[in-house]
Amino acid sequence: MKVKRIVTNIDTRDLAAAEQFYGEALGLDRLMDLGWIVTYGASGAPGVQVSIASEGGSGTETPDLSIEVDDLDAALARMKAAGFAIEYGPADEPWGVRRFYVRDPFGRVVNILSHR
Repeated sequence: MKVKRIVTNIDTRDLAAAEQFYGEALGLDRLMDLGWIVTYGASGAPGVQVSIASEGGSGTETPDLSIEVDDLDAALARMKAAGFAIEYGPADEPWGVRRFYVRDPFGRVVNILSHR
């Protein structure tokens, strides 16, 4: 299993405020907008991303981090083997990802995902 990307998620109820800061002032592109989550980044630089979200989707809380992996089943097995409780999923989401939530040792909610 390899980590492909890590994205910070910022929880807010005011998604529109992100456009002025991340879009206009920083000049980042709007890469994704699902209504409850907007991801800004630099085209051609897949490691440069930040997501602004009012929820985590499917009724979940907004995770602190999203980590994309190349093999979700392997990541799930490794988390379970290490003794970390799975808090959500694994679930196939309607926006094209398969994911689960786990809490890191510092109490942060981490969304582990892979694109289908």
